[in-house]
Amino acid sequence: MNVSRYRILIVDDEPDIVEFLSYNLKKEGFQIQTASNGREAIERAIDFRPHLILLDVMMPDMDGIETCEQLRKQPSTSNTLIAFLTARSEDYSQIAGFDAGGDDYITKPIKPKVLISRIKALLKRSGTLIDDAESLDTIPAEGIYIDKERYSVYVNGNELSLPKKEFELLALLYSKPQKVFTRDEIYQAVWGDDIVVGDRTIDVHIRKLREKLGDDYIKTVKGVGYKFTS
Repeated sequence: MNVSRYRILIVDDEPDIVEFLSYNLKKEGFQIQTASNGREAIERAIDFRPHLILLDVMMPDMDGIETCEQLRKQPSTSNTLIAFLTARSEDYSQIAGFDAGGDDYITKPIKPKVLISRIKALLKRSGTLIDDAESLDTIPAEGIYIDKERYSVYVNGNELSLPKKEFELLALLYSKPQKVFTRDEIYQAVWGDDIVVGDRTIDVHIRKLREKLGDDYIKTVKGVGYKFTS
């Protein structure tokens, strides 16, 4: 199991626990981001698109149960694996956690090897497990590859995390290489007719994509729009 392809978001208000979990999961090869509260977790999850969220139950302002409920309402995290982290002394009902949309319960403290084993088992059991052989066969070692089903972008064989609108914009251009997409076509496809955005919105997103991908892939056709060149 090539864990380097998996993203995990750790959510806990205790810095020592976040540091402990981050260190051990990064050491194993997972891609890690962290959040210290529920509201921050929702924002990070939308951009980071984790395969698994380790979510502390007892947090101030918004606890883990409410955070889980909010994550399940977001289209990008509605099916993301969520495992609650609970201390032995906490009297939270597991039923409440599962009713909120949780997939598993992990009791703190936990040994690193046991935690990693639980995470791998959860990924495998849920069907989130990526077939390493299949992935390596389909992802080219050079250039850009977009997997729309997994909402993933690979650049020279390495996975790149993009915010939702950047991903949708790149996927649109990538879908028809060399085709020039007008600004109106891009607005309608990525933002829709009901969303009002500023005139510079596309330009800002294009600039951010070029910063991450380089200048070779997205070309400007002056007075018309943009195109993807492989």
